[in-house]
Amino acid sequence: MDKLRRVLSGREDNEELGLTAQVLDASTLSYSTRVKWFVICFAGGILCSILGTALLFLPSGLKLFAVFYTLGNIAALASTCFLMGPLKQLKRMFEPTRLIATIVVLLCLVLTLCSVFWWGKKGLAIIFCILQFLAMTWDAVIKCFTTCLS
Repeated sequence: MDKLRRVLSGREDNEELGLTAQVLDASTLSYSTRVKWFVICFAGGILCSILGTALLFLPSGLKLFAVFYTLGNIAALASTCFLMGPLKQLKRMFEPTRLIATIVVLLCLVLTLCSVFWWGKKGLAIIFCILQFLAMTWDAVIKCFTTCLS
C-alpha cells in the first residue's frame, strides 16, 4: 500500500529507503497470502505423502513412495516458512532443543533417497521414512511420552 501511495504521490524512487528496507518492502507478503500459501504447500505435502503411500503397492512402488514421501515432508517443512518466514523458521529449527530432530530429519530425507536409488535397500528406505515421520513430530512424541510416564 505504501508503494502505491509513493507512486500516486510522485515519490516512486526508493533512494530514501535503505537497501534492507527495499528488500523487505519487495518481499513481504500479507497475512492472508501467507496463510493461503501455507495451506497450499501443506496440502501439497500431504497429497504427496498420500500419493506415495498409494504408489507403494505398484511393482516399482518403493522408489515412488520414497520420492513422494520425501517431497511431501519437504513441502510440509517449506509450508511453515510462509507463516513465520524462512529465516525465523531456520533459527527455530536449529535451536538447541530442536537441533537433534532437525539433523535427523535432514539426514533421513537424504538417506531415504540414497537407500532406494543407490544402495537398493528397500527395508532401509522404510526405516528412514519412519524416522522422518518421528523426527518431524519430535516435540509431540516427547510430550506424549513424558505425559504417559508421569
